[in-house]
Amino acid sequence: MASSDPFTRAVIQAGLTAAAEEMFAVLRKTAMSPIIYEVLDVGTGITDTNGDIVSSGAGIPGFVGVLDKAVKQIIEIYGEDINSGDVFITNDPYWGGVTHLNDVVVAEPVFHGDTRVAWTASIAHWNDVGGKTPGSMAADATEILQEGLRLPAVKLFDKGQKIDSVFKIISVNSRLPDFVMGDLWAQVSAGRRGAKPIKEMAERYGPEELQAAINEAFDIGEARALDGLSKLPEGSFHVSALQDEGDEWHADIHITPKSLTVDLTNAPDQREGPFNTSHDGARIACQLIFKVLTDPTLFANAGSFRPLKVITRKGSIFDPHEPAAHGYYSETRIRLSDMLWQGMAQKMPKRLPSGSFGSICGTVIAGVHPETGRSYTMVEPQMGGWGATSERNGLDAMYSPNHGDTFNCPVEICEARYGIDVGWKALSESPLGNGLYKGGRGMTTSYQPRAKAVMSAGYSHTNVPVWSVAGGEKGGFNTIRVKRPSGEIETYAFASNIKLDLGDEVLIDTANGGGWGSVD
Repeated sequence: MASSDPFTRAVIQAGLTAAAEEMFAVLRKTAMSPIIYEVLDVGTGITDTNGDIVSSGAGIPGFVGVLDKAVKQIIEIYGEDINSGDVFITNDPYWGGVTHLNDVVVAEPVFHGDTRVAWTASIAHWNDVGGKTPGSMAADATEILQEGLRLPAVKLFDKGQKIDSVFKIISVNSRLPDFVMGDLWAQVSAGRRGAKPIKEMAERYGPEELQAAINEAFDIGEARALDGLSKLPEGSFHVSALQDEGDEWHADIHITPKSLTVDLTNAPDQREGPFNTSHDGARIACQLIFKVLTDPTLFANAGSFRPLKVITRKGSIFDPHEPAAHGYYSETRIRLSDMLWQGMAQKMPKRLPSGSFGSICGTVIAGVHPETGRSYTMVEPQMGGWGATSERNGLDAMYSPNHGDTFNCPVEICEARYGIDVGWKALSESPLGNGLYKGGRGMTTSYQPRAKAVMSAGYSHTNVPVWSVAGGEKGGFNTIRVKRPSGEIETYAFASNIKLDLGDEVLIDTANGGGWGSVD
């Protein structure tokens, strides 16, 4: 029987948060790839026995939102065949992976005796999982089968026994097998580290008290969400946004004191290209906006999102039929959250800032290091300007608001690990985004390959400028160009297998944030 001791429950709740943070530290310190240990393109978390998220480490907020959904899918698939010592892996959005094949989830059930009391889970971007282009992000993929190795929620370990065949399949399907194996073992180690203090708490306080503390944390999360929800304007709001390709997206938001519903049934049909996201992916985009609107200052858990409902239409870009491709799901998900943010900012201009540069601006360059002869894949999101608020200028050179606690790869690491020279990284001198308060400045960057390479890229806001609020000036565009030795310049938005050679230069300019308020 669980006690009613609030101090014990507070200790357990803090312990679960610490376990997720320890997982993050282990993953960061043991991974092979700079995209993990420098950029922190990862997420770690603890769920309860049913897969509801309890706590999370640092990293990408949208990644943390994947973990509970992945664990729930594993539970649905395996049912009672989940044992102490099992470790599961998935990367397939049709099998609990949620995002795209590069993002790999490793999950481990935590047992106290014969009782499952929790799960540890992590997600990390792997630089290459096969597919038709180095980096596994082909812009011309028409089905997920072309995007790389699919891991449909399979076991890595069975009752503590390593399944060698699965490790071999993963290794031989990557162009960077040593990096993939190193990153995989880092995730396994992180999960084991997180499981240790949970087992100790279950032993000390008992499984019932552990679950009682979790349930209390869920109730606190829900109460805070409802309190924030009560401060929002009630009613139904239609939002829409023009996209770079010329089409217009639509959604409806319904707000009551007890719930917020995002209706995406009027979304475009699924795309032939890699621009789809799963229902769970669309839900994560809505969760991010919901958290911003209701309770932006504290942790999130399953209770935080109980008042949120997301409706999608099967066969749409936000809920596609298999085998639709998902390689650039992140741009679709960011565009969705950007549209919802823009719609609510028009209703609450003094509460929400203007638009950010609104893109991951994912840039992938792959080749062979000219000095070491070792294959590399650089995966680098870009920084841009955030929107101004009603009280201050926007922030300069930040990652997408969806990207959370991530960092740029230091120039020294980039040049040492990859066959690339970084010509410069500098704040943008663009005057756009002016207003009573100015949008934050974007960045300008130059990459110069030192040998033959290939590039893939995915950029939004290349044709539609960054939006503003209350009469502020729009923030401009994101651009990626290749300058050839002849002086010829090629401009891209979504592209892959772009051939680069010695003397070529990749030039990147990210947008400023939108301005807030008129200067008149």
